Amino acid sequence: MYVLHICHSYYPPFLDCARQYAALFKDSPYKVVTVYLTGKPDPEVERGSASDEVVFLGYSSKQVKGLKLGAIAKIRQLVKSRNFAFCIAHRAKPTYVALLATGLPVVSVHHNYNDYGRFTRRILVNFYRKRILMLCVSNSVRDEMRQHLKHWPAEQIQTLYNRIDVDAVRQSLLPRQEARRLLELEDDTYVIANVGRLHRDKDQATLLRGFAQALPELPANTLLLILGKGPLEQELKALASELGIAGNVRFAGQVPEARRYFRAFDLFVLTSDHEPFGMVLLEAMAAELPIICSDSGGGAEVVNGYGDLFSLGNPHHLSSLLIARSRLPQAANSSADILHEKFSDAAARKHFFMLTFIKDLLFI
Repeated sequence: MYVLHICHSYYPPFLDCARQYAALFKDSPYKVVTVYLTGKPDPEVERGSASDEVVFLGYSSKQVKGLKLGAIAKIRQLVKSRNFAFCIAHRAKPTYVALLATGLPVVSVHHNYNDYGRFTRRILVNFYRKRILMLCVSNSVRDEMRQHLKHWPAEQIQTLYNRIDVDAVRQSLLPRQEARRLLELEDDTYVIANVGRLHRDKDQATLLRGFAQALPELPANTLLLILGKGPLEQELKALASELGIAGNVRFAGQVPEARRYFRAFDLFVLTSDHEPFGMVLLEAMAAELPIICSDSGGGAEVVNGYGDLFSLGNPHHLSSLLIARSRLPQAANSSADILHEKFSDAAARKHFFMLTFIKDLLFI
C-alpha cells in the first residue's frame, strides 16, 4: 500500500515538513510517494524527503495557479500506477489538486492562519468534506479554522504539531566556542538572539524597544543579535539608531543553517505577533536555550512549560523578562522531556495513528 504525499514546493521550511510526514510511516507497511508540484529535480531534496519515491512535476509557481489542470492530469496518472490508500497534501493548493485528481481520502495539512477565511476557498472543501481530515500545526490555527468551517465536526479539524528529529538537530549543533568564532562573537559577550524574517509579523520593533528599556540593567557586554533578512531591515536599523542602541545590536543577515549556531547564544527571544507554530523555537529548545516568547498564536503553545511569555507587543513586559533572565544562572534548560513527548517524530507518529479519521481509514 502507498501513501500519496503532495507538496507545493521543497523550499525552506517545506522540505522539512515533507520529511516530518514521510517519517510518520517509518517501519510501517506503507510506502510514501512524495510529489513536489514546483521546483526542479534535486538529489539533495530526494534524500531530505525521507520518502520511498520522489516525483518532481517541475512547474513554476505561476504555472500552478488557477485550476492547475496539468498537475491534476499528472497526479491522476500517478494514482493509476499504484495502490494508494490515501493522500497527504500540504496547504490549500495541493489539497485542491488531490481532491480533483483523485478519489482518495485526503489529509490536508495547514501551516498558516486564514487558509479558508474566504468563501471561495471554502466551496471545494465543503463539497468534498466527507473525505477530508484537516490537520493544523497548532491549536491556535485549528481553532481559527474551526471558526471558518463552523459546520464541520470537530474531529475533522485536528492538531498535529510540527516536530524535529531531536537527535539529528542536536548532533548538527556546533560547540559554543566554534559557533561564536564563526559568528565573530567575543567569549564574554552576553548574546540575546532573534532568528526570523525581518517582517511586521515577526515584530522585531517590539524586540528593539524592549531591549532598549532593559539595556541599562543588562550585563555591560550585552549584544542583541538578529539573524535574518526582509523588507523591514532598513527601518529596523533606523529604529535601533533612534533608540540609541545601535552599538549593542547586530543585524547579521541571512545565515545558512542558522540553527547550527544556536549554542553561541545565551538567550533566545521570539516576538512574533502572528506565529502559527514557530519551528525556530523547537531548534532553540534542542540547543537548551532559555526562551522568551510573545503570548500569541502557536509559539506560546510550543514553549508552554519551558519558556517565559510576555504580552504581545508590550516592550515593558519584555524588558522586565530580559532583565530577570540575565540575572539567572546560565545553566542549560532541560528540554528533553518536552521535545520527546510533544515535538518528536515518535510522538507525532503515535498521535497521528490515534486520530479517528486515520483509524477508520486504515481499520486500526
